[in-house]
Amino acid sequence: MTAFSFTILFLALLALNLGLKLWLDWRQVAHVRAHRDRVPPQFAARIALPAHQKAADYTIAKTRLGMIDEIVAVCLALLFTLGGGLGWLYAVSGSFTDSPLLRDLLLLVGYALIAGAVSLPLSIYSTFGIEARFGFNKMTWTLWLGDLLKGLLLGILLGLPLAAVILWLMQSAGTWWWLYAWLAWSAFQLLMLVLYPTVIAPFFNKFTPLEEGAVKARIEALLARCGFQSKGLYVMDGSKRSSHGNAYFTGFGAAKRIVFFDTLLKSLEPAEVEAVLAHELGHFKRRHIVKRIAWTFFASLVFLWILSVLMQQPWFYAGLGVALRAGETSNGLALLLFSLFVPLVTFPLSPLFAAYSRKHEFEADRYAAEQASAGDLAHSLVKMYEDNAATLTPDPLHSAFYDSHPPAAVRIARLQAAAS
Repeated sequence: MTAFSFTILFLALLALNLGLKLWLDWRQVAHVRAHRDRVPPQFAARIALPAHQKAADYTIAKTRLGMIDEIVAVCLALLFTLGGGLGWLYAVSGSFTDSPLLRDLLLLVGYALIAGAVSLPLSIYSTFGIEARFGFNKMTWTLWLGDLLKGLLLGILLGLPLAAVILWLMQSAGTWWWLYAWLAWSAFQLLMLVLYPTVIAPFFNKFTPLEEGAVKARIEALLARCGFQSKGLYVMDGSKRSSHGNAYFTGFGAAKRIVFFDTLLKSLEPAEVEAVLAHELGHFKRRHIVKRIAWTFFASLVFLWILSVLMQQPWFYAGLGVALRAGETSNGLALLLFSLFVPLVTFPLSPLFAAYSRKHEFEADRYAAEQASAGDLAHSLVKMYEDNAATLTPDPLHSAFYDSHPPAAVRIARLQAAAS
């Protein structure tokens, strides 16, 4: 392949992806707006029209913001590649050090800071504009700034050492560097699964043991029936940042925890909380978490191997707007260029990934129906749809690309059938 043909391929994929995403978003806005003034019959007894309209307006606002974000992302990709941005960053990084490793590390830091700064206004508008307008945001500017600084600190403490190890392996480990880098990355991911519940998550939120009462009694009975061992049941102060509610497992092995948002516990009855947890237990019992980790590890191994091949081709750099001297290579440039190119290839495959995830959700629902109550799970989901302003009428094609969970109507219908 020549540099010119790779440039044409890159531009074609960039245009195809942007066009596809904007078209899907346009369909979503049009479909949700068309169904805004009528609650679907299967939900009419539970959800009032004003709540349904709020969910429609919230979905439309978020989708429109997403369209702007997609356009900005394409402009940024063009600026960094064919616009010469990465080449300029590479030259600036080289002015500070003669070490190839430090130069590449500075390049990655510079890219991350610029990309983060560009995305910051949209993130602020999402939090203090859309989320606040629809009554979800509870963040103060002080808390928001604190989260930003904590995120930067974690990036320095965790991200920089990992990046340095990967770059060093790319430089020093020879032909098989991609395998050693994969092992290092996999070990890091497993370490994060262990550290997240006890070290990282408490850095941002407060976790308190679940109080004695009807909810805890039901949950402990459910865990006993399912044979599930955990390090504890915790309540997270999610209401400090948002009124959205959720529940999740965190940790790995002996460090597993069950976490409920305080907003969820305020919204649901004890039997409904039990049903939601039974669904989450279904993911564990059906080994969905292990399967997803395995797929992630496998995909990362394949991508690192592909990167090891591409970074040896001069047309890979030149075709993406980076001019290197004859025989010159940059591991940092290769990583960044690859990270900008790969999503253009994988996004059209999103329906396959989403379908796989929705299959897991249906399996977890079936497990919940066996261990708790399908009716209670259906009731809890309807409450969560309403509380989180989740649209009940997504565009089917948009949903097929983006939604990891089944559409509300399909999911509730299956649970009602199981309950009957």
